[in-house]
Formats: sequence, structure tokens, C-alpha cells
Amino acid sequence: MNKTAVQRVIGIDWSGRIDTSGQRRHIWAGVWTMGADGKASVKLEAGRTRDEVGDWLIELASETPRMVIGIDCCFSYPGWFLAEHGCTNAFDFWRHVAAGHGERWLARECEDRRFWGKPHKRPAEFCGEGLRRMMRLTDWDNKIAQALEGGDPQRAGKMLGITPKSPFQIGGSGSVGTGSLRAMPFLLRLHEAGFRVWPFEEAQLGSKSSKPLLVEIYTRLLTGAVAKSNPEARKAYLAARRKTDPLYTGISRGVFAEAQGSEDAFDALVSTLEMVRHAGEFAKLHATQDEVLRLEGITWRPGVKG
Repeated sequence: MNKTAVQRVIGIDWSGRIDTSGQRRHIWAGVWTMGADGKASVKLEAGRTRDEVGDWLIELASETPRMVIGIDCCFSYPGWFLAEHGCTNAFDFWRHVAAGHGERWLARECEDRRFWGKPHKRPAEFCGEGLRRMMRLTDWDNKIAQALEGGDPQRAGKMLGITPKSPFQIGGSGSVGTGSLRAMPFLLRLHEAGFRVWPFEEAQLGSKSSKPLLVEIYTRLLTGAVAKSNPEARKAYLAARRKTDPLYTGISRGVFAEAQGSEDAFDALVSTLEMVRHAGEFAKLHATQDEVLRLEGITWRPGVKG
């Protein structure tokens, strides 16, 4: 085995649910592992709370430090918001969120109406020309810019029919803010346990000083355009991949059945396999030198650089 080859890839479909039963039901992880015999295995796992997922990942890291974990949530907020709260980097912001500010922003009675969603409407400052202000650079690039003149039609096609989301949206369909805010104490715990976080840090997946790597993912960029909430669409997508894609051909019927039966499991499986397809890129990821991206982070996608 290549000494810098990734030993394990995990794609996590995240959840910001506050109830433990909801977390156990909606947090799914796809797990690809390269065995000592050179054979890879793929499985899907659920049934853990956020805290239990943290325990599990830390335990796995001791077994396979050359591990990459993709988590479907925003790792940070727009740079101007971090600056407003006196945070000079994303890790400062995570500590700020973990100190209680995250749950304060999520409360319906929160005085900061920039956090919006049912029952609160999007504030005027985030409408019209202000739309860009509620997005990080990476959000704008992935969710809006490619559909504009000069954008990449192939990337734009993956977002067809999808309303662009902002981490400030904490209620309503497809909101990402709740899960992101509740992920930050979790991310902080993993970082303090030795996990590297891209793009804020260099990847260290070498054999002598290997450390597990965390990257932000957005499942829509990895699955492409598919009606994921439709069981028949999920089934057709997976059946087509199984016929033509070597990454899918050896997967067990049980794993396919889980992915067909749950949108969360589907996202976890497909995200994991797309990360595996491009696993050679992870060891080459460097810490960004861009001052804004060092605050806001970057959503990983194949070919992206800091």
C-alpha cells in the first residue's frame, strides 16, 4: 500500500436536531475502509448522537490515522460576522459558538434577527443586492456564481432546482444554519483531539506523522442533480451507478437497500464514494493563504484548491 494512501474515508450526512432520537435517526455515515489485504469494504452506519459520533471518530483515528472525514455542514460564517464577534480565525469562532452563543442564536426569541427562518422571514439586509452578504465566498461560488455569465454549466447543473442556502437560515426547508452551529462544538472537540481541519490547516496524511483530516462537504455537489427525497429516484440512481461504476459494483445489497430507503443514508453513501474517487487529492491539500477564506473556510469538491 502507498505510504500516503488514505486508509479510511467517511462521509457524514449531518443533523442539527436537538433531540437524541432525531440525531440517531438522521445522522448517517458512509464508511470506506482499505483492509490490510488490499481489499476495500463499504458500509453505512447510523444510530449515534453527535457526541457519540465524536467518540467513534476519535476511536477510529487511533486505528487508522490516515483517515479523511467529510461532514455536510458549514465550518464557518462570513468573515465580516467573525470580525464582528472579535474572532480572528475559525477556531476562535468555534470556541465562541461553543461558549453558548450558538444556542442563543438558535433560540426563537434571539434578538439578532439576521438568524432567520420559520417563524422569522429573511431580513431586508439579506435580500436583493444583500444576498451575497449572507453567503461565504465558497457558498456564493458553489450555489450561485456558476449559473451567472461566465460560470461553469456543469457545476451549475448540479444545483438545478435548489434554492441557495445561507448559514444564517436556521429554520424552514433545507436550512443549514442549525446543523452548522451545532457542529462547531463537535468540530472543536475533534480539532482539540488532534484532527486537522482544511483549509485552515495543512493536511498531514503522511505515514510518519499522520493525522485524520476534516473537510466540509456539500452533498449536492457530490451527488449531482437527483430527486433525493424520492425513493424511486434514489433506487434508479444507485442501479445506474452499479452497472457502470466500479466503485459501486462491489457494494452489498444490504448497503444499497439502506441507501434506497433513506435520503440521509443515500447522501452519506454517495458522498463517501465520491470522496474515495478523488482520495488522492486529500494529501495535497494546503492551508489557504487567502485572508477571507482563512476565516470562512472552503467547501471541498473534486479539484478545489485553497
